[in-house]
Amino acid sequence: MILHAETALLPDGWASNVRIRVEGGRIAEVTPNSAPEGTRLGVLLPAPVNLHSHTFQRAMAGMTEGRTAGQDSFWTWRTLMYRFLERLSPEDVQTIAAQALVEMAESGFASVCEFHYLHHPVGGGTYADPAEMSGRIIAAAQETGFGLTHLPVIYEQGGVDGRALAGGQLRFGSTPDTYARILDGAKAALLALPDGQLGVAPHSLRAVSKATLARVAGMVPTGPVHIHIAEQVAEVTEVQAAWGARPMDWAVANLALDARWCMIHATQMTGEETTALARIGAVAGLCPITEANLGDGIFNGPDWLAAGGAFGVGSDSNVLISMPEELRTLEYSQRFNHKARAVMADGARSTGRLLWDGAAAGGAKAGGRDAGAIAPGLWADLLAIDTGDLRLEGLKGDTLLDAFLFAGRDGLVTDLWSAGRHIVKDSRHIARDTVATRFRAVMQRLRGAL
Repeated sequence: MILHAETALLPDGWASNVRIRVEGGRIAEVTPNSAPEGTRLGVLLPAPVNLHSHTFQRAMAGMTEGRTAGQDSFWTWRTLMYRFLERLSPEDVQTIAAQALVEMAESGFASVCEFHYLHHPVGGGTYADPAEMSGRIIAAAQETGFGLTHLPVIYEQGGVDGRALAGGQLRFGSTPDTYARILDGAKAALLALPDGQLGVAPHSLRAVSKATLARVAGMVPTGPVHIHIAEQVAEVTEVQAAWGARPMDWAVANLALDARWCMIHATQMTGEETTALARIGAVAGLCPITEANLGDGIFNGPDWLAAGGAFGVGSDSNVLISMPEELRTLEYSQRFNHKARAVMADGARSTGRLLWDGAAAGGAKAGGRDAGAIAPGLWADLLAIDTGDLRLEGLKGDTLLDAFLFAGRDGLVTDLWSAGRHIVKDSRHIARDTVATRFRAVMQRLRGAL
């Protein structure tokens, strides 16, 4: 496959008349200043990885915005989520996941790190195949052509005090032995995806024992390791009271953190914690839309960048799936917090350019995916945008990226390739209609039962 872009964002900056040859899903050659050949495009960008998602929650979008007694929070939202779980079958989960992946692709993501904790039947126990639900996520990725880093989650307890799981949590709970069987099944199922990756995910400090935290990263020795951490004030208080340290301080002191780790949310960090974590090389997995929706708090962006920290963005609860909106919300949250503009810019790059570069590189690192740039040897995760749109008229380079992220609209991604698979054409995913028909039927049944 040959692509020719009038302008492309390469690792060393913008280039003109770029010829890109793709073989076996990977970029084989990148040649600027070339004569037009093959598929002709306007602006071509590296497509980021969505580094944190729970696809099944896409079916809850817009359904948890009513006020309950007292002050609504993440914890009241979670109660509603547990009720919803009582209705989901494996077939439902596959259908919902496929719809979420279609929307991710159309918004500009080429791959997802699926933080997958819905393993078991209603009431607990296991399916005949303990990895049944992982297989459903993998099947959705195969159907949609979307890249997948699959992160089965281990979830052992209801809090740092070791209390037993109850209610909706029973669908998540696994012993280390059960979890090992889930990993084995997921690894086998991932063989169906040429670019599939397997990692591990201890759910959080509150949901996993210290003994398991010490060993889980070694269960997939070369894969990514993701964990929810320091998301909520109540979580910080609980961990500090039980273990004598704030969550991030405890993790830095007690876990073998390195560049394989992605610390999801990290919205409750001190300046000292921020600097210490950034220097370790772990990725900050930011989900600005969900963090705003749940009232989590605001990530410490300037200190993180000053310490050289890597970051990426994810759609988490999938209440709204929009890659540009995640990046825009990240910057706007910093502006609210610091009462300043262009907080996530630097002297060499505009805000949009820094956000894009960071999300592309950090997301690929978090996903253990050979991607994140338009360069030979990497997966061809690419997107083209509609430069004919009036919002982008006459703009080039960093200014065009700024306009795309801060003044754009949905639907500006015209084409997207995931590992060379051309899955979005003319701003529509190639499986959109088939997937949407199944999703609509599932949603009508689910909402009629709630």
